[in-house]
Amino acid sequence: DQDGMMKPYFIRKNYSFLKDTGIIFPVAIHNTRVLVKAYYLHPETFGTAPIFLLTTDIPENDYLSRTITHKLYDSNEPARIAQSIILGIGGATLIDIMGLGVDVYHMNEGHALPLVYYLYSKFRNKEEVKKRVVFTTHTPEKAGNEEHSLKLLEEMSFFHGLSLDQVREISGITKEDKSLNYTLTALRFAKISNAVSKIHRETSREMWKDNHSISDIISITNAQNKKYWVDCKLENAFKNNDDAKLLKRKRQLKKELFQVVADQTGKLLDPDVLTIVWARRFAGYKRADLITRNYDRFLDLVTSINEPVQVIWAGKPYPEDHGSIELFNHLIKLTEHLPRCAVLTGYELKLSALLKRGSDVWLNNPRYPREASGTSGMTAAMNGSINVSIADGWMPEFAKNGENCFMAPSTDLSLSYEEQDRQDAQNILNILEEKVIPTYYRDKKRWVEIMKNAMRDVVPEFNSDRMAIEYYEKMYC
Repeated sequence: DQDGMMKPYFIRKNYSFLKDTGIIFPVAIHNTRVLVKAYYLHPETFGTAPIFLLTTDIPENDYLSRTITHKLYDSNEPARIAQSIILGIGGATLIDIMGLGVDVYHMNEGHALPLVYYLYSKFRNKEEVKKRVVFTTHTPEKAGNEEHSLKLLEEMSFFHGLSLDQVREISGITKEDKSLNYTLTALRFAKISNAVSKIHRETSREMWKDNHSISDIISITNAQNKKYWVDCKLENAFKNNDDAKLLKRKRQLKKELFQVVADQTGKLLDPDVLTIVWARRFAGYKRADLITRNYDRFLDLVTSINEPVQVIWAGKPYPEDHGSIELFNHLIKLTEHLPRCAVLTGYELKLSALLKRGSDVWLNNPRYPREASGTSGMTAAMNGSINVSIADGWMPEFAKNGENCFMAPSTDLSLSYEEQDRQDAQNILNILEEKVIPTYYRDKKRWVEIMKNAMRDVVPEFNSDRMAIEYYEKMYC
């Protein structure tokens, strides 16, 4: 806005590259016939899998029905439930209309849960449904897993015509239960489920261990597509073991990032200064402001004359997550007078790539064990950015502390959140002051060695080829 603060909005966009399939079909929502239209994203457009996108925003529907697909994760509860019906029942209906003959339905998180009731209505046998369903869970705490009143779900047509008695029987819900947990129900309908890192697997198993009839939860750690993210010139210098070219290219990538910083903030950053980036989805548990909590120590870093540090933040808060929006704007206010600090908006794929390629250090400090996997640090490592991280998500599977990254010691989870945050902030600042900054400025050879170790170690284990193979072999076969 005019004061330089972020005000996120939902913005209507029309994409000319989406193909209108001509397919329109009805889905029952709140016992009302709502029409759904299917669009298609051709794989060749962006090098993706074939993707179908569903919308209710068509002239054939009344206004209320059209708004169902306007906002991601609508904060209105009935609208949110309706979105799940469109995704689960609408998605499965489209597959049947197209005659695709699907063998396995993969639910990513519980949003598509109505799918299982659609399939049960077809096969009338839970075991036949379980043969066809696999599930990926993400949220590593029970409070974050979606749950709604059974009565409201029934009124919304969530169960595709099944009676509540049938739903209770096949979903493992007792007469005393008044609500339905999406994740728990998905775990009961899946032949196998997975968490998205090894730590997350143990967290998930512990979360749901007291519940009967759930599927086994294995781990398939998330990954990133190196072909998409990596800078080719940087990669060539790495492959040729040409340290001079590697550093030269890294400096150029920093300059390219700093052009965006200058355009957005009016601040001119220096490509010869150690640059730390914190950039990802803005959510409270990711603690974007952690290194500023001890403000005096933070100020010493970014105002140092002899061994200066630059810090860039970027991200995208959800438009109705007011806490994250306030945190974003707090960082803008906190750093607006500091010439070596910048907060960037417009965190889309292009800016994300610039940040990963143009950073020296990729900062990752979620509150343990809230980060189920986290993948931004993978693409940073692919581009010679060194992770400074909490030991959460994917990082313990990758980390060789002091060799390919710098890892903070774990804090005691029995402590209050406030004390955990204080200790984590202290540990991160200690690493920056005692290891990262001295290595960058006083031992460039060692710095480059850590960069190269990170680039070497992140593949193939954290490249998407491995992940896709694991899903096929462990979940789909």
